[in-house]
Amino acid sequence: MKENQSVLGKTKISSLIWKLGLPMIISMVLQAIYNVVDTVFVVNMGEGGIEGNLALTYAFPVQILIIAIGVGTGVGINVLLSRSLGEGETEKAGRVAGNGIFLSACLYIAFLIFGIFGAKWFISLQADGNEKVIEAGTDYLQICCCCSFGALGYTIYERFLQATGKTGCSMFSQILGALTNVILDWLFIYPCNMGVAGAAWATVIGQVVSLLTAMIFHYVKNKEVKNSLKYLKPSWRIIKGIYSVGITAAVMQVLLSVMMFAFTLILSVAGDMADLLKGAFGIYYKIQQIALFASFGMSNAIMSAVAFNYGMGDKRRVAQGAVFGIADTVLVSIVISVLFQIFAVQLSKVFGMAGTDESVRLEEACVKVMRIATISYVFMGVSIAVQGVLQGLGYSIMPLVLSLMRLVVFLLPVAYIFTRSSDPTFVWWSFIVAEVATSVFAFIFIAVAMKKVKGIDEQSLQKSSGAKSV
Repeated sequence: MKENQSVLGKTKISSLIWKLGLPMIISMVLQAIYNVVDTVFVVNMGEGGIEGNLALTYAFPVQILIIAIGVGTGVGINVLLSRSLGEGETEKAGRVAGNGIFLSACLYIAFLIFGIFGAKWFISLQADGNEKVIEAGTDYLQICCCCSFGALGYTIYERFLQATGKTGCSMFSQILGALTNVILDWLFIYPCNMGVAGAAWATVIGQVVSLLTAMIFHYVKNKEVKNSLKYLKPSWRIIKGIYSVGITAAVMQVLLSVMMFAFTLILSVAGDMADLLKGAFGIYYKIQQIALFASFGMSNAIMSAVAFNYGMGDKRRVAQGAVFGIADTVLVSIVISVLFQIFAVQLSKVFGMAGTDESVRLEEACVKVMRIATISYVFMGVSIAVQGVLQGLGYSIMPLVLSLMRLVVFLLPVAYIFTRSSDPTFVWWSFIVAEVATSVFAFIFIAVAMKKVKGIDEQSLQKSSGAKSV
């Protein structure tokens, strides 16, 4: 086994998961708060607040898509970069970083084009002809897409820092961006009276601040990774290596966008309650992102620890990473679930401060969905932690299957059935059904993967490269 000079290979695994995970949790939760803060300010801006909330809800799937593709690409970079550093291949690590920057530029161009030509079409698909919602949603989505270089770039540079164990730097970058977002949300929406467009500008400016801060940290502190313009030259072998794991992670994240879009359409069959349920779902799902992204933060920590030690050929630390990682993620999920249960009313009141009859009804609907759906977080934590272990080992198909189960196979059909029932609010129980069913398969998949790891000797581990599929 190679002599390991990295914190990823020396720190006790039980401590390493938390050392990596806590900053990632804070960083990713702050990322989720971007959208929550936007919604709080918009829904409480008085006239147009309810329509503004619907506009943000309809735009949110594309916002998730931007993050999803960026994070998916970042996951591939993280795994390949961590493994390259663990194997001592610094030249390859430099090319991985350079190609990551190249890919983020390509992704930005794609979303820029969509923002210019596709934003109004996408909002119109969901808005049932409501011109106020279409106009507000189009403005918001165009700004978020046309300025998405901040979000996409940050997800790449964040992974550079995470792959070398500098999660505190990525956390600070995210905190600075989040604070910028909160201050500008208030300034643009209220004193400047910019409405929904002001929320969009606050979001993208905050993302740019995070990107610039992460770039400074990377180029000043990340001495493990070589930085040179020559590494920006695209290497199809490196890109293939990134997406051999990253494409699955991207698709897994994209499924969040697909789920929200489809779930919103399903709620349309609820008749007179459709708009109320859509508004409550839009708010809840942004709050739920706090729990989801916290689990993703732990999953990313697991992924970095497992991938590095897998590259080192240390089977014992790989197994410990899986056990401690899953247990710790479940613990985080339990804590968040309990907090949401305790403070469901207080959290919902934040979205009803306008005091109108509509906002009060929306507040009551939010309390109900939080009381029911947050029960599922423990099972969600299991599935997402297992996905992190599988991705760290280079598996691609099994993590994707788990995401399909959580977000499509089990959730959407059950949601449709429950929405068609005599009480459409029963739809919130579909989240529990989907998460419990998926967690059962997660335990089966991790048992299969760890059994194969135990059967591989150190020499074959060190020589292995690329993604495996099952």
